[in-house]
Amino acid sequence: MRTIVVDCLSVQSEADFWATYVATAEPNGAGYFGCNLDAFWDSLYGGPGWPGECELQFINTRHLQVFRSGCFLKALHDIASRSTVIKVTFD
Repeated sequence: MRTIVVDCLSVQSEADFWATYVATAEPNGAGYFGCNLDAFWDSLYGGPGWPGECELQFINTRHLQVFRSGCFLKALHDIASRSTVIKVTFD
């Protein structure tokens, strides 16, 4: 299984995060991917933004804590912890 490493070091906003994900993962249906948390959940189960069978590794994510006072990163972790199709990790 392939591993997709999404480096978040230069991410400065949520929009940057989604753009980095799409540019790195080159997911199916990228043009229809909603670039939000609900769309990310859907993408992990084959919806627009589906990266294919893989492991997603998001690295350099500590500074994402400032987005929504930490709620954005927490929501990403929650989504990842419930994913049964794709393994998603954060570093």
